[in-house]
Amino acid sequence: MNNPYVQNLLVGKVKQIGKPEAKNPMEREWESGIFKDTVHDKKWLSNSGLAGDEVADKKNHGGSEKAVFAYSTKHYDTWKLELDIHIGIGAMGENIAVNYLDEETVCIGDTYQFGDAIIQVSQPRRPCWKPARRFKIIDFALRIQNTGRTGWYFRVLKEGFVQEKQNLILLERPYPEWTISKCNEVMYERKDDLQLAKDLASCEFLASNWRQTLEKRLEGKESSVEKRVFGPNKA
Repeated sequence: MNNPYVQNLLVGKVKQIGKPEAKNPMEREWESGIFKDTVHDKKWLSNSGLAGDEVADKKNHGGSEKAVFAYSTKHYDTWKLELDIHIGIGAMGENIAVNYLDEETVCIGDTYQFGDAIIQVSQPRRPCWKPARRFKIIDFALRIQNTGRTGWYFRVLKEGFVQEKQNLILLERPYPEWTISKCNEVMYERKDDLQLAKDLASCEFLASNWRQTLEKRLEGKESSVEKRVFGPNKA
């Protein structure tokens, strides 16, 4: 079995793209920190993320529960075949592109040594409309969600310097039953199974925003995904 490691470490500044007066919503001006570049030197990883990295929408991105966004490198070959476009490392806006880890093998609460830092899996990513805008594919967020190739977030338990090509050393796995794949299944595919929602919401290391969404479901307050997955991309 191969040891998981960080193939690329990526950071990016917030950029404004598009034309304010464009008639096509997909061509209009928008702002995002999704555009990341690989960095080869050591970077300081704090509780709020990598030094030099920025997020535009601080309400829905960033923060201590979403300090590091990870994505499996193996998914890009599949996306290329399915979409017939050029898409590669960094396209999802990830901070770490990882080898030998994916949604089937990563669990909520997994704790890893990464360089001098210690990081812990907090939640799957809930894709928004911005990857769709970037690649001009209106339903891209839904495709990411429905395929389960979402990626996941880490919180930082111990700050420190990190770098590309470093191993991710598993220190603890308290919830092996709650893989990222299983969490996505509960959130999107098995909405009628309230016991599963209750069980996942009780997971100690699940991010608070996921817990709140599940608790609202238990109260009969399921919200629409339209705003998140399509946003301003639809007229």
